[in-house]
Amino acid sequence: MRFSGCGATRRRLDGSNISKEFIQTDIDKLFSEATTCACFNVNDADAAGLAEMHFGHGVGQSGVVLLVTVGTGLGTALFTDGNLLPNTELGHIFLENGIKAERYASDAARKIEDLGWKTWGKRFNTYLTAMERLFWPDLIILGGGASKKFDKFQDQLALNTPVKPAVFLNQAGIVGAALFAKSKL
Repeated sequence: MRFSGCGATRRRLDGSNISKEFIQTDIDKLFSEATTCACFNVNDADAAGLAEMHFGHGVGQSGVVLLVTVGTGLGTALFTDGNLLPNTELGHIFLENGIKAERYASDAARKIEDLGWKTWGKRFNTYLTAMERLFWPDLIILGGGASKKFDKFQDQLALNTPVKPAVFLNQAGIVGAALFAKSKL
């Protein structure tokens, strides 16, 4: 199962952007019992990352790969030599300006504040620069809704790390969720 904006740790939800009633719920068990078929959950950004590492720009990429889904929030998936560090939730870090990253640089922030792509692109660059300083990635892949508009903000990105839109764009999470479920069966 795929849950947008949540962190799933050992199949128990304890992330943000999800109803408090689901916190610490074993959702694999809950949905498997309710549907009478096997159900598995994965963080949405992790799912997108799995798709990109198996079929997209991450194929054969060594070192550190950071995937950022840009939409309502900022989801992240972090890989080292193809191995996922699950549930990173790096959209919740506070930037040097004291603002939580996803409230400052998500696509939702762009829409709420009616920012043009150039202005928003500079904000998003601030976030990616913070990620670059923390993890020294060899590649950054962008997924989520804003990835379809990469051409509108790519000129605002001033990073040392190559940045590419996800091959599957906003559909990467769906492809990755299917991969994750297949790996569990």
